[in-house]
Amino acid sequence: MTDTLTPAARSERMRQVRGKDTRPEMVVRRLAHRLGYRFRLHRRELPGSPDLVFPARRAVIFVHGCFWHQHDCPRGARRPASNASYWHPKLARNVERDREARQRLESQGWRALVIWECEMRSADELSRRLTDFLGD
Repeated sequence: MTDTLTPAARSERMRQVRGKDTRPEMVVRRLAHRLGYRFRLHRRELPGSPDLVFPARRAVIFVHGCFWHQHDCPRGARRPASNASYWHPKLARNVERDREARQRLESQGWRALVIWECEMRSADELSRRLTDFLGD
């Protein structure tokens, strides 16, 4: 199916994409809370402004959308066909910025976990990943 949106309609759709409180982020937040972990949100003073911050554990979690952060799954492998000269460098910058943020966090003594949007399918697997990462 081809995308038949006008440029104005596409711009409006893109404006509606949120950076915080996304559905995948909310899934992870609710699960972490249900497991008994307490956290802070979007600490801007930390590199990359992690989605969930566990200060006492020196741990952060990033919840990434597969398309926006170019995961190697089918959704992340999609590339915009229109205006490619804009989108391809933009998405590449996202990946590079993510890598730099994780490196800076780790150099400051933080542990970082990335949870991808496509990994939300199994609550049991997600729960196991959270408890393995955060420990007790």
